[in-house]
Amino acid sequence: MRRKRYQKGSVQERKHGRRKVWVAQWWEHGVRRSKVLGHCSEITKSQADALMASILQPLNEGAGQRQVPAYTFGDYLDKAYLPSYRRKWKESTRMTTEATINTHLRPAFGSLLIRSITRDQLQAFLDKTAEKRSRSVVEHLRWLLNAIFRMAASEGIVEFNPADALFASAAGEERERRVMTSEEIRLALSVLEVPERLMFRMAVFDGMRPGEILAVRLGKISENSILVDRRVYKGNLDSPKGRKGKSNARIVALSPGTRADLLLWRALLPDNDPDSWLFPSENGTPLWRDNVWYRRLKPKLDTVGLGWATFQVLRRTNASLARKAKVDDKVAADQRGHTLGVSLEVYSISDLEQKLAAVAKLESEVIR
Repeated sequence: MRRKRYQKGSVQERKHGRRKVWVAQWWEHGVRRSKVLGHCSEITKSQADALMASILQPLNEGAGQRQVPAYTFGDYLDKAYLPSYRRKWKESTRMTTEATINTHLRPAFGSLLIRSITRDQLQAFLDKTAEKRSRSVVEHLRWLLNAIFRMAASEGIVEFNPADALFASAAGEERERRVMTSEEIRLALSVLEVPERLMFRMAVFDGMRPGEILAVRLGKISENSILVDRRVYKGNLDSPKGRKGKSNARIVALSPGTRADLLLWRALLPDNDPDSWLFPSENGTPLWRDNVWYRRLKPKLDTVGLGWATFQVLRRTNASLARKAKVDDKVAADQRGHTLGVSLEVYSISDLEQKLAAVAKLESEVIR
């Protein structure tokens, strides 16, 4: 009986008539076989290698050496990476991450043999993306590529991680991270109706995320606080964001103005059952964040030139004003439900007044 050997086959460029094609060659039952994989103008060498690998995979099963699966990038996502990480991710994380992968990474690399993808190809992709996308998007794509190839390298699917040394191109500069001033906050409050004003207050003064605000049930509200133990994202209920290894539920203190608007709004609600939503839709389900912003908040804010004050801006404003007011950093971070490092490095923005005070204080320590 002929001993079965592991084979890699070969893919070569040949000329058929006036056009060049990729031709695959391999051995099968002692006979030399060949097949035209496609025109060179229509598929790349990496795609041809992926087709070659798919032909050989059933033939190599049971060969004398350990067979490393010949995945395309898309196959590895579907058969290995995503099934593994879905057990780790929250539902909201899964939805956003898979959308990012399917929008950016799969079209760019899905048909390529994963072990043939080089660092230069990955860096060129990030550089091109940076021309149209913000730096934060490019950084997230870089992080995803590193995670995917790190897992593939640990399983021996690729020899090494080509994404380990990637960087976000300088072309992808982040847009200005704006925060609202005290005057702008007062102006916004003056044009919002009671329910929208309450949402706005809960974000700016109490540090709540939009998904947490829209997931509040009446039974979770106390006299001066709210138990935040759920959030809603695109209609799906999930646990709040938080620190790994710790409970994500937290008690959020309410400012006096928030408590006053809360009493006004609860008096207008048709149903005060403990399981009812604080901000119900017409069919009794939680509202969607995007609908709240584009249909209820932004139109009113646009009338006074504050349509740029998104929920991200409101959260950044909360962190920045709390620090300016000399609120204890740990207390402020616990109120918002994230770590101290995130509070200081991501959300807090120092304004010119704080910087002027800082440099004046520094100078006064030297020149008296």
